[in-house]
Amino acid sequence: CISRSLGAGGEDVARAVAQQLGFRYVDDEIVLKAAEGAGVSPQSVADAEIAQPLMSRILMALSTVPVMADAGVAIMPPAYPSVSYTKLIEEVIHQTAHEGNVVIVAHGASIPLAGMAGVLRVLVTASPQVRAQRIVERDGVDEKAAKKTVEASDKARQQYLQRFYDISQELPTHFDLTVNTDVLTADQVARVIVATAQGG
Repeated sequence: CISRSLGAGGEDVARAVAQQLGFRYVDDEIVLKAAEGAGVSPQSVADAEIAQPLMSRILMALSTVPVMADAGVAIMPPAYPSVSYTKLIEEVIHQTAHEGNVVIVAHGASIPLAGMAGVLRVLVTASPQVRAQRIVERDGVDEKAAKKTVEASDKARQQYLQRFYDISQELPTHFDLTVNTDVLTADQVARVIVATAQGG
């Protein structure tokens, strides 16, 4: 499992690891499988990963508030039906991991797979300054915009872990290996990960 901070090059690292090990690379496939299991569009599941829709939050809140009928009797409105995308994505992550020979990227996979035999949980990160500079070079935006993008991404990542896995603060102990790409290239990091995975 490879988790990554925006701008740290985690996707490149994960692809290199998959290639060197001869493993399957899985990212969006998690969303596609979850969508298939729920009978909804992949975009619906992807949106659920980003944030619970505002209307859904409103309707869920309203479903817990009694409504006064004309006769003065409190009536509970019907609960708003919703699909447990959180549970669904977690199940797909487990299923994908059990298939073996796979590099799973993102979706917080390191959290639900903690303790599973044969799993190596890796965090690929870098300093905010370096990550912002890479976004400047990649997207052609100014430094101020890039810094805001990094900050927003880090906040969204924290919210995702809180909402999906009740993790208020991501810790080094959530991973078996944490790698800083400030200096190391994607290929160098991939070699470290592969050597670790192979027990070298």
